[in-house]
Amino acid sequence: MTKLLKWVITILIIYGAYNFYFKESKNNAVTEQSPTLENSINQNSITSFIQSVTKELGNLKSLFNDAQDILPDWNVEENAEEIAKPELVTPKDHPFSIYNISLGDNKQAVEKTLGSPQRVTTNEYGISWFTYHHNYQNFVMIGYDENNQVAALYTNQDLIASTNGIKKGTEKAKVLETLGEPLTELRKGLVSYKMTNDRDYEMFSLDGSYVTVFFDKHENNTVTALQIVSSSIEENRKDFYVDGSEELKEGFEYQLFDLTNASRVNNHLKPLSWDEAVKETARKHSLDMAENNYFSHTNLEGESPFDRMLNDGIRYSMAGENLAYGQNSSIFAHEGLMNSMGHRENILQKDFAFLGIGVAFNNNAQPYYTENFLTK
Repeated sequence: MTKLLKWVITILIIYGAYNFYFKESKNNAVTEQSPTLENSINQNSITSFIQSVTKELGNLKSLFNDAQDILPDWNVEENAEEIAKPELVTPKDHPFSIYNISLGDNKQAVEKTLGSPQRVTTNEYGISWFTYHHNYQNFVMIGYDENNQVAALYTNQDLIASTNGIKKGTEKAKVLETLGEPLTELRKGLVSYKMTNDRDYEMFSLDGSYVTVFFDKHENNTVTALQIVSSSIEENRKDFYVDGSEELKEGFEYQLFDLTNASRVNNHLKPLSWDEAVKETARKHSLDMAENNYFSHTNLEGESPFDRMLNDGIRYSMAGENLAYGQNSSIFAHEGLMNSMGHRENILQKDFAFLGIGVAFNNNAQPYYTENFLTK
């Protein structure tokens, strides 16, 4: 149906131009003799033509508005296949499961259910996130240990099952009442890292694992995502921030991209396409902030995100930028952005089509994240 609309508009413009050409053809002879008059006539002609097309488009819009009850949603991707959610069952060996998968499950059994991963990237635990989804529906990230057993799980979709009734959409008060006191610090070696009082998550030590429950402040502080990490994997990470290798940098970038698209699909929006060129623009800004110890959309030369894109030869009809700093993983960065209204609006902007993400680390291994959104 969208293609039909494009054809109608194209035919309308051709029709207007055709009629307009013959209407104004009598002036052509005059314009050949008088360049000054030609400029004036062309300017008036263009203005008249634009007004004519605008009027016709307005009539077309009115027609579509009158027929809205029978027309489809133009923002929905044509032929988009809706994937059924699995029937969730209460886990047996752990308080929580995701997509009916629990810690300790075998990779072969997992992939018999989920199929092959869409992407494999390095994470902060020194293992890989295997990302499974169908066009970002039924989105799950899974990490395996050296024995190919599930050692970490994450989802931000309605795939959470538990022995205690907690699921996506559960109120924070109910989570705290059910799971008890959350952790307020995380110890790494001889250092304890205090969690901020205004955090949008709670972490619990449960049955040989660290369970992080993320809440959506814009949805009445209800459960929006869940991460489960085995105690052995979490405790093997010796520092809160880990060395920023090239593999980790790229891992964070692609993980943020996938997390963004999973959130968009949650909100009935089309996934964004990866843009390699704007990724380079984003990377350069993250590196500039990391090396020069600042955090701002405007760089030290006074350039805005839009200046930087244009300077790199990137043309757009609309664009936006999100920044994050200090979160020790792509997941924590994304959940924080989703709880900040301005950043959330960029992530869920229906008219954006492309996204490039750049990550850099400062001398203390703290990551800087830059997300550049655009429509061409």
